[in-house]
Amino acid sequence: MTPTRLEITRPDDWHLHLRDGDALASVIGHTAERFARAIVMPNLKPPMTTVVQAEAYRARILASLPKGSSFQPLMTLYLTENTPAEEIARARASNSVFAVKYYPAGATTNSDSGVRELSRVYAVIEAMEKHELPLLLHGEVTDPDIDIFDRERVFIERHLLPLRERFPALRMVLEHITTRDAVEFVRRAPANVAATITAHHLLLNRNALFEGGIRPHNYCAPILKRETHRAALLQAATSGDTHFFLGTDSAPHSREAKETSCGCAGLYTSHAALELYAEAFEQAGRLDQLEAFASFHGPDFYRLPRNTERVVLERKAWVVPDSYPFAGSVCKPMRAGESVAWSMVEQGSF
Repeated sequence: MTPTRLEITRPDDWHLHLRDGDALASVIGHTAERFARAIVMPNLKPPMTTVVQAEAYRARILASLPKGSSFQPLMTLYLTENTPAEEIARARASNSVFAVKYYPAGATTNSDSGVRELSRVYAVIEAMEKHELPLLLHGEVTDPDIDIFDRERVFIERHLLPLRERFPALRMVLEHITTRDAVEFVRRAPANVAATITAHHLLLNRNALFEGGIRPHNYCAPILKRETHRAALLQAATSGDTHFFLGTDSAPHSREAKETSCGCAGLYTSHAALELYAEAFEQAGRLDQLEAFASFHGPDFYRLPRNTERVVLERKAWVVPDSYPFAGSVCKPMRAGESVAWSMVEQGSF
């Protein structure tokens, strides 16, 4: 019988976009309500490329938190072809920067400063391997001759396999994986390689982009894939394999930025992140594995203590608002105007 109440260790979000300024203030509350910590993406304008910039951004996040919140942002640096190896040593010595993010130039929102040729940053990656600072990978190629649905597979074949061979001790996270190819690569990898999986890639396949017409609010990068790939992701997430853990990739945009002729990539899921994961795990009949995926595998990989607080979910449906306020506009969340089967009802030390 499917349980109707779950009590689990307070989870963390290992891949999150918080934006900045008024946009940050609009969305931080949803994350702080559900998660104790989050790896915060650095793709702002300008990108966060130094420890000094990352620490200033961290201070802005903390200042935007709801009163009484204990949420902790874990900062990342944006890898560019001009990043000096010395910055990695500074990051490792800091108490604020926990990883470095690789974006292929042009792959997603604010990625124009990303890397065009991996070999140009080998000296920096060598420093990451030496200092045991994880490299977080947006695993896609952006070559115009590669089909958008094949970008992840080609990245693994063309770049990730050689990278692992050249830097065998490098700690790597393949972010927001979307394909069976990525699942198989990570599953066979040693313990210093891991992957995050989003709730929307567990619950949606590429049909969700075209149901009754173009659905811009379901457009994300990496793009949704075939049902066979979604099923492979769901199996991996619910398997208990420690290589895989929660990373929402929640990416808020204004309604205007999504509903336009050249709309932005990203789904906003922080408003119901844990509840949506519970739906996916229930779908697989593996709610017993949700705590490990959401609360244990991530901190273990990042060598951080597991949280001690608890959260309670109940199988009690609620309707998601059509929109949330967002920096003078509104953001349309995943499941806008529709129901979510699970609710978070309690948090604290039990």
